[in-house]
Amino acid sequence: MARIDLEHIRHAYGAAPKSADDYALKEVHHVWRDGGAYALLGPSGCGKTTLLNIISGLITPSEGRILFDGQDVTQLAPEDRNIAQVFQFPVVYDTMTVADNLAFPLRNRGMNEADVQKRVRETIEMLDLGAHANRKAQRLTADLKQKISLGRGLVRQDVNAILFDEPLTVIDPHMKWQLRSQLKLVHKQFGHTMVYVTHDQTEALTFADTVVVMYGGEIVQIGTPQELFERPSHTFVGYFIGSPGMNVLPVQADGAGVRLGSHHIPLPKPVGASAGEKIELGVRPEHVRVGREGMAARVSKVEDVGRQKIVRFSLEGQEVVAVLKEDETVPAEPHLSFSPEGIGIYADSWRIGGGSR
Repeated sequence: MARIDLEHIRHAYGAAPKSADDYALKEVHHVWRDGGAYALLGPSGCGKTTLLNIISGLITPSEGRILFDGQDVTQLAPEDRNIAQVFQFPVVYDTMTVADNLAFPLRNRGMNEADVQKRVRETIEMLDLGAHANRKAQRLTADLKQKISLGRGLVRQDVNAILFDEPLTVIDPHMKWQLRSQLKLVHKQFGHTMVYVTHDQTEALTFADTVVVMYGGEIVQIGTPQELFERPSHTFVGYFIGSPGMNVLPVQADGAGVRLGSHHIPLPKPVGASAGEKIELGVRPEHVRVGREGMAARVSKVEDVGRQKIVRFSLEGQEVVAVLKEDETVPAEPHLSFSPEGIGIYADSWRIGGGSR
């Protein structure tokens, strides 16, 4: 296991970048603790796979350094970094049996055969591959091949880090839940430093104890799932985390509060934004109150999702989403208000008093 230091990492795929827009990965300067379970979460093209491949050594960054436990590994090849990497699509030897696929990285490192067999048995049991242990991989389904690929990453115990690049893409939904649970157990048992790339918030929030949210080539927030939900540092985090995501509404500073159209919304203290900044109010649907007092709104859609109702309103020309209990009724003439503790104010997309600006 290793502590990973990312020191002022930047990367551009083109030669001679001239501006920040030329970088696929903008400056990343963070420390990831030894034994941590991290998820890199964000949409396609946000830079998460680029960052993972820089950590693994498949890409050498244009600028900056990567350190494993204080050792500069920036110029080292992947095989010299002592990491295991599991890719989006299965990487297995079709002509080998499942057991031999799992044994290969151990035998390749000169481990004695008794220890090889012990680790292979443990990994087969962990991934529920016992019924297929002596079958050749070429005859197995894609999801079973990906379980083998996961096993090849997990079978070694001496690695600095295990890196996962969207490893559950080809896995069916029920098996995804099982494998995420197994990965969590492996992490608790062995304390490997794990970095898991995904665009799926459910995967990220259920796997990792620390989630790294990326957007537009940069890290916009690092935190626990609870921190990301309750106090998003960037409007993208609020929108991307949660289902439905955070309401983000354009407002204007107005004394000790903000103004949404014709409505004044009081705040504990004045908005500390600079002139020319775009001011927005963020409030999660769970903090939108529906009743007969507040700001007059119009219902545009009601979605029944079992124990809850998702109600979409039109308020001052903006869509506002609220989450109600299944037995709550919406008044004929609904009015909205926002729980004060659930309000965040953002200037140019960054939370005032709670984000990096």
